[in-house]
Amino acid sequence: MAHWELRPASTADIEAIVELRAVVMRPDLVRLGRFDEQRVRQRLRDSFVPEYAWVIEVGGAFAGCVALRPAEDARRLEHFFVAPHLQGGGVGSGVLRELLERCDRDGLLVRLNVLQGSAARRLYERHGFTTESEDPIDVFMVRKPAYGLGDG
Repeated sequence: MAHWELRPASTADIEAIVELRAVVMRPDLVRLGRFDEQRVRQRLRDSFVPEYAWVIEVGGAFAGCVALRPAEDARRLEHFFVAPHLQGGGVGSGVLRELLERCDRDGLLVRLNVLQGSAARRLYERHGFTTESEDPIDVFMVRKPAYGLGDG
C-alpha cells in the first residue's frame, strides 16, 4: 500500500478536486447516461465546503480528496475520490478506515450515496456500510458505529 497522508483542504484545492471528480466519475456517469462535462464539475464547486474536507497526498503529491460533513444524526461522507492510478492499492481503504474510526469514537452513523453499479460500493460494503434505499441513479448507504462513546 502506498503511504498516504491527509491534510486539510482549502479553496485553493477546488480545481484539482473538480478535475479529479470528472475523471473518476466519468465511466459510471456515462454508463448511467448522466455525464455532462460542465455539470460534473459545477456540482462539486456548488457543494464543496473546505472546512469539512481533506486532500489525500501520496509522496507529497495530490492523490485525492474526501469530506466528512456534519448531518442531523450522522456524518455525511462526500467527495471521496482517489486518482485512478492509485485505486485498488489500499489508499482508499486506509483513508476510509481512519475516518470511520473517528466516527466510531464519537458513536456516529456515517451516511453516503454511491452511483448504481460503481465499484466503490464494494469498498463501502467491506467497511460495514449497508443499503438504506436506492433509486435508478444512486444507492444510499449507512454505517453504524462499531462502538459508542466510552466503549472503545
